[in-house]
Amino acid sequence: MTIPIPIPADSFKLGFIGAGNMAESIARGVVKSGVVSASRIRTAHRSLHRKQAFSSFGVHVFDTNEQVVEDSDVIVFSVKPQMVKEVVSQLRPLLTKQKLLVSVAAGVKLVDLQEWAGHSRFIRVMPNTPAAVGQAASVMSLGETATEEDGDLIASLFGAIGKTWRADEKLFDAVTGLSGSGPAYIYLAIEALADGGVAAGLPRDLALGLASQTVLGAAAMAVNTGKHPGQLKDAVASPGGTTIAGIHELEKGGFRGILMNSVVAATNRSREMSKR
Repeated sequence: MTIPIPIPADSFKLGFIGAGNMAESIARGVVKSGVVSASRIRTAHRSLHRKQAFSSFGVHVFDTNEQVVEDSDVIVFSVKPQMVKEVVSQLRPLLTKQKLLVSVAAGVKLVDLQEWAGHSRFIRVMPNTPAAVGQAASVMSLGETATEEDGDLIASLFGAIGKTWRADEKLFDAVTGLSGSGPAYIYLAIEALADGGVAAGLPRDLALGLASQTVLGAAAMAVNTGKHPGQLKDAVASPGGTTIAGIHELEKGGFRGILMNSVVAATNRSREMSKR
């Protein structure tokens, strides 16, 4: 068995197969954080618009994916899930065991990625769309021959665009249901809070600003204080006050149960899609 050569953390080249918004978010994040300099990042795309998006902050843009693979040590596949098999299979002759491979494609399992690539030095990562503003929640799972050093390296890359966790791949459908789909649930909540503010007499722009900042602040409290959300809720809800009256309405409407059911429904849908 060939033992992978450790990738030098201070000089490796990072390649992106697929130059869409997720790839751009990751690339910008790692450059901004200083984890990888722009001169050590490569990608390829036919669209002039996408080429300019990457070259505007110093990334080297090649003409073909083959060039990206040949000139990179770590290769991130950020193409649409339905394209992953074709793209990985086409590049297989160049995907040597000395190259660390990463996939951010939702629903595509490590066992398939490893088969298509011809080796198991693969890491699967499930980020979410807040990567675009450096606030992603990313979960990663290591393939059979990916080392702890490989895992640490990829954690540092995705740590540049948010927070990262490691988990068994069997949990990824639930991860998709919670953090993958979760931003959409929160956007609905922000919109509903803003609409409530308008219904109560607030101007639309003020209501939306207050709703968005309130959700941001509440999330920061949950993350930074380490307190259970129930404790934080109780601290706001004074006896006989306005907040407990509002909470009473949420409970009557089954608010918590609806959110729980949403996560479970999205998880089940992810399971269905991954079986195809």
